[in-house]
Amino acid sequence: MDRKDFLKTMAILPLGAAAMQLNSLKTATDAFGPTERMPVLFLGHGNPMNALADNSFTQGFQQMAKTLPKPRAILCISAHWETKGTFVTAMQKPETIHDFGGFPQALFDVQYPAPGSPELALETQKLITSTAIGLSNEWGLDHGCWTVLKFLYPNAEIPIVEMSIDYTKPASYHYELGKELAALRRKGVLIVGSGNTVHNLQLAAWDKMMLPGYAFEWAHIANEKIKKMILENDHQSLINFDKQGREFQLAVPTPEHYIPMLYTLALREKDEKATVFNDAIVAGSLNMLSIKIDKA
Repeated sequence: MDRKDFLKTMAILPLGAAAMQLNSLKTATDAFGPTERMPVLFLGHGNPMNALADNSFTQGFQQMAKTLPKPRAILCISAHWETKGTFVTAMQKPETIHDFGGFPQALFDVQYPAPGSPELALETQKLITSTAIGLSNEWGLDHGCWTVLKFLYPNAEIPIVEMSIDYTKPASYHYELGKELAALRRKGVLIVGSGNTVHNLQLAAWDKMMLPGYAFEWAHIANEKIKKMILENDHQSLINFDKQGREFQLAVPTPEHYIPMLYTLALREKDEKATVFNDAIVAGSLNMLSIKIDKA
């Protein structure tokens, strides 16, 4: 980081980040030198109890991990961190957040002690120019993040930064913001969106949770349309999800679980393809569909 960038970064740091060591600022760019282009992932995280399970979904995450180059760090956009404005976690040791209730104690006992990366937080802040990015020491790794990454990197050795979703902004904003992250892919950073493409908890048939293949008709229709748009690179229709009819309205009653997918798709380059995996609907109205973006 040159002197100009250093002073610019110092000028926009929020007060909550004042305790960050100056040597982290000095070495932020050096820590993320050029690499081969990393893939991008969207992971359908579903039920938090998957974190304790050995099932087709967790096995799908494990198999996908075998195809990935080892990242220097991970930037995760999780459905479970919504804020006014956009923030990234900037602490050295993020907390494992158990942001749910009503589950067995065994799930609350799970810890995922991955380190943070103040350097990646600063690098992300520097890259994004369309809006101010705040540095947060108030969050950590929520279940949208750790319940899936624990299957990709069970040793919790890869530094992780979470990026929040600004709930005041439309889908198009998030898609365009995702594009600004592109340079991180060539700095050894694995970018992961975590949510669900079909996510309607109010209509879920919880008594059918263990019944394979059980899906409401509208969920099946929405899923097939979403997959077709993904594979055909029809991102504009996916951005305009609220204009795609009744099935989409039921599949995406609120946008927070859908938006992380848009960050992933925004990073697809011309010579890349999207591959879907873990494509299965559970409890009638929750889809575990996951996506990998990589060279064709």
